[in-house]
Amino acid sequence: MQSLQKRLEKEIYQNSKVKIMESLNWCVPVHTIEVEYKRVKRTKMDVLMKMMLISFQKTNINTSAQLSELLMVEQLFIDDLIEVMRKSGLIEKREANIVLTAKGKQQLEQGIFEEEQDPGTHHILFSPTHNNFLTGDIKPASEGEELLQVYRYAKDEKKLAIEQAILLDALHQSNMEDHEGEELIIISEIISSTEMYIDDIPCLEYIVYNEQEDLFFARVWNTLTDQWDEALETQLNEKERLRWREKFL
Repeated sequence: MQSLQKRLEKEIYQNSKVKIMESLNWCVPVHTIEVEYKRVKRTKMDVLMKMMLISFQKTNINTSAQLSELLMVEQLFIDDLIEVMRKSGLIEKREANIVLTAKGKQQLEQGIFEEEQDPGTHHILFSPTHNNFLTGDIKPASEGEELLQVYRYAKDEKKLAIEQAILLDALHQSNMEDHEGEELIIISEIISSTEMYIDDIPCLEYIVYNEQEDLFFARVWNTLTDQWDEALETQLNEKERLRWREKFL
């Protein structure tokens, strides 16, 4: 921690017009959430599947043999694709005939086939104080970090209530979706979310005074994200600028 402090102070003092008036160390609570989600593989619909769906849409077909004869394609291929489309919810049996579902009509119109993949899980980090998700690696605690005070404006909710749409958006932004050639594996739905644990993330705060501009401002280094934390700096600037002026001047 001392080497980090020296590096940050050196960076701040690159501006010769500023002076560090005070430095503090504290921690901010961050929740780890395990999210289980559904995935689908999205590909350009191949010609045979498209021909089969069009045939189901325009012709009364009730057996794979009938369709095999119509399209002049081996019945084995027809059977395999019918099973894939049935499992994917593109077709169904209705009054003895095979017909398209609403999902089947939509994908035929788009020319895109979506096939469900095995579910996945991912851990995401949420900070109530930031009211946002953070990106970084939880690091082992260094000596003395367990004694740090909690950030004076921390919001620590024992039970989070995050909407599934927000969790889904967080997963979309975490670069977990794979794009290979014409195949795209996307996260389609949240199955469940479970709060795993809460970690106290050390932060380094500096109260800085610019003599030339007669301006106080905060710099806060977040050891989770390994960068200056603009959200926490803004909180401190809005809440404490007047107090800094009264205290230090």
